[in-house]
Amino acid sequence: MASNTATLGNLPSGVGICTTFPDLLYFPEMLFGVLVWILVACTYVVPNNPQGWVMFVSVFCFVLTFIWMCVFACGGHHNKSSWAAADFVYHFIATVFYLSASVALAMVTLAVRTGTSFQVYQLDISAVVFSYATTLLYFIHTILSAYRWKSF
Repeated sequence: MASNTATLGNLPSGVGICTTFPDLLYFPEMLFGVLVWILVACTYVVPNNPQGWVMFVSVFCFVLTFIWMCVFACGGHHNKSSWAAADFVYHFIATVFYLSASVALAMVTLAVRTGTSFQVYQLDISAVVFSYATTLLYFIHTILSAYRWKSF
């Protein structure tokens, strides 16, 4: 009987990235990242610096995750352990970036809750929730990538 999960020590390619953990998390990471991107873009960007960091992180991680997913889907990793290590490092960096962006976004949302309309405040709260959810997805992907890298 064939299994739909990759064994540890193997990097999936092709459709395998849609059926194995942690690679199955690429799609939710990108979806939630786009939601953060859209929700922050829909609000007033005041103050500029923290909101700009959140936009940078969400766009940067979306683009890199898409490229990373395409490399894995095309089999560009050639099942080498160095790619498993790079997968762990990338997702660790993305987790740290998203965590810092989430904290900054929550701080800004709390600071401007009385100075903006209720609708803008709700958009900011939604962006904070999706930002932390994206952080959690990247964190889970980091842990599973580390486990896969160590068993390579």
